[in-house]
Amino acid sequence: MASIVNIGRRIELLPIDTHFHDITLALYRQELDACTVFRVHTYSHKDGASERIQQVANYMHTLGGMSDLYNGQLLFPCGERHEAACRRVFLEACKITPNTPVELRPLNILDKKSKLTITVDSIGSGRYRVSSNGEGRSADRRVSAIVGGLMKLGEMDVGEAGETDTVRFACGHSHDALVGLLLVRAPNVRVIMRDEEASATRGVLSAPSQQI
Repeated sequence: MASIVNIGRRIELLPIDTHFHDITLALYRQELDACTVFRVHTYSHKDGASERIQQVANYMHTLGGMSDLYNGQLLFPCGERHEAACRRVFLEACKITPNTPVELRPLNILDKKSKLTITVDSIGSGRYRVSSNGEGRSADRRVSAIVGGLMKLGEMDVGEAGETDTVRFACGHSHDALVGLLLVRAPNVRVIMRDEEASATRGVLSAPSQQI
């Protein structure tokens, strides 16, 4: 039985794809021509598995503002790794019910905990400023928490010295689609990370000879 070779290093795993016969999906990373590229893959041979893989890749293209390469590979326009952020894009793409229209996430959310509207503005060179608006409570604390959440989920850096409300991508490029996606999860980052650690223990990506 033939198998795909040189697909790179696995960086994320979805043990059970509830939208397609409970197969296992994984995200792989590979270096190609000085750029980092990503591939969604499964060892399952169920009918329609390849179409499901392409569907998830298409969702990632939209949600993460990623570019398509040949043979189902994806990369960020800057060519950098952004591995933690890409893992998040993959997991969010896998959650979407098939055939559901996918749109870019806005750069603002209603923070349920504080009742504040949180907005993230691009200020150039890969930097984003987090601000709050409304009559909610603990504005400074919530902005700080969301800054921390963005840094954790996207492996972003803190802004310039003294900018406690600012985060930035080390690549120096803007990634608005990616930030919009991360912003949705940033207020509850600890819960999300804990749940995903638990989920990852529920299955493994088996070799082709072990697939049904």
